[in-house]
Amino acid sequence: MSFERILEALTPFRIALAIIVLATATIAGAWIFQSLGYIPCELCYKERIPYYVGIALAALTLALSRRGGKNLMAASFALISLIFAVGSVLGAYHSGVEYHLWPGPSDCTGPLDHAGSINDFLNQLKTVRVVRCDEVELRVFGVSLAVWNTAIAAFLAGLSALAAALTLRPPAAPARGASPSRS
Repeated sequence: MSFERILEALTPFRIALAIIVLATATIAGAWIFQSLGYIPCELCYKERIPYYVGIALAALTLALSRRGGKNLMAASFALISLIFAVGSVLGAYHSGVEYHLWPGPSDCTGPLDHAGSINDFLNQLKTVRVVRCDEVELRVFGVSLAVWNTAIAAFLAGLSALAAALTLRPPAAPARGASPSRS
């Protein structure tokens, strides 16, 4: 299959559907791991926000793809790309925190000294499980979920940017000697 045929197969509808499927599968995976007892940290929860927004916007773009409006679709894909680029940056930041390349937010890294007294601290320990952002809770194929998120969100950002560009490109000219089609 030629590169040109591949680009023709990448319709806005198919790309929006692929974004929805991949983003939803990513979030579903996070929920499954959470249901198995892997409690997310605060940064993990923040990394989910671009997926929720991106899925909703991709669903809107999917609907737009059936109605036309190239400029609106392209703008929607560009916004999806930006949203997932932010998600990738959040994942990269969290990855750096996990690998101790830089400090993380004080509410999920550093010393646990927020209790007013020892008794308060002991009471908190009975009811609260502290999930630290700078410790890897789970590795899949040797890589933390924050690293996986970085890669998946970057892929979705790139796919969305490609969709925006493809949506705006002019229609291909008919090949030499071919008769123009009538629509």
